[in-house]
Amino acid sequence: MRLALAVEYAGFAFCGFQSQPSRCGVQDALERAVGEIAGHPVGIVAAGRTDAGVHAVSQVVHFDTGAVRPDTAWVRGVNTHLPGQAAVLWSHPVPDDFHARFAATARYYTYLLLNRPERPGLMAGRVGWYHHRLDVGAMRAGAALLTGTHDFSSFRAAECQAKSPVKTLDRLEVKKVADEVQIEASALSFLHHQVRSMVGSLKLVGEGKWHARDLADALAATDRARCGPVAPPDGLYLVKVEY
Repeated sequence: MRLALAVEYAGFAFCGFQSQPSRCGVQDALERAVGEIAGHPVGIVAAGRTDAGVHAVSQVVHFDTGAVRPDTAWVRGVNTHLPGQAAVLWSHPVPDDFHARFAATARYYTYLLLNRPERPGLMAGRVGWYHHRLDVGAMRAGAALLTGTHDFSSFRAAECQAKSPVKTLDRLEVKKVADEVQIEASALSFLHHQVRSMVGSLKLVGEGKWHARDLADALAATDRARCGPVAPPDGLYLVKVEY
């Protein structure tokens, strides 16, 4: 039997999603907790591997088990064995050919950037921060130039394992909500560090250090050296995965 779970977690409590030798990943915590309920070791497969410090509102995973348990056991039961910074939200049986990663049709990320003179206190570790006012209109103009199908090599981490740097960015919107600049991105899939790299470059536009056309030039260069600084992971959230 194959089961799918949705999981939320605070990224600062883990060293990323992927299992690590030190067993500090979200995957490690999930496999331990699910294994306690299943009564046997399990392997967790996720819709995506978030980096250390990146959060998830609804990360989707799947695993196989022969154990028959009520849905409440896979939610509340698993949660009793998880650290306080992670929780299963729901559990559903899925077809045996369902795959949390390869069956996904869209992934949604949001970056929260606190834009005020004072550094975050209550939201420390949960938002990015910039102390001078950002030009959100200029950032929107820059974001529009990145949407569509492009070679995103300039926004790709050196260690990215994707076979191709060509991705279709369906949506990249910049909003201002009170003291937050919210940058929302959606695509079938993303390159390693792509969202954080785009956010870092958009921030340069908002600061007035770059014009929107500089963002287009960086994209066209297909050169990692032309990208702005990678935004810190604190403000990045995997919001939703569609199937």
